[in-house]
Amino acid sequence: MHWPVLTRWADNDMFGHLNNAVYYQLFDTAINGWINTNIEVDPVTMPAQGIVAESGCRYFSELHFPERLVVGLAVTRLGRTSVTYRLGLFRAAEELTADEPQTVAALGHWVHVYVDRATRKPVPIPDAIRALLSTACVS
Repeated sequence: MHWPVLTRWADNDMFGHLNNAVYYQLFDTAINGWINTNIEVDPVTMPAQGIVAESGCRYFSELHFPERLVVGLAVTRLGRTSVTYRLGLFRAAEELTADEPQTVAALGHWVHVYVDRATRKPVPIPDAIRALLSTACVS
């Protein structure tokens, strides 16, 4: 799955590149944007919600404002109550020169654990979400 994102003026830090925390925001936006636009769930009222239990990022090249980016997303583990994502952050093809190869700017991983909204205890991933997640599973 590929999710397009735009950088914002406020994303740059005093060093003139995207602040490291912005990468996590882009990953979060891609995951939740993909889920919320592909199935009919209301993340505010659904009884189970995915919360971040673990995340990480490896940085390979600087990104800046203004740039069009793409987050690549795959599901590497789909458990009963949790899902693990592998994420790649790339410059959009329109940002590359004719002879510039496409390379990954950052690689991330993200684990959502689904919990009951009231008890905060782990619960099975809702069926509609599980069905969507299964379409992005890779070995």
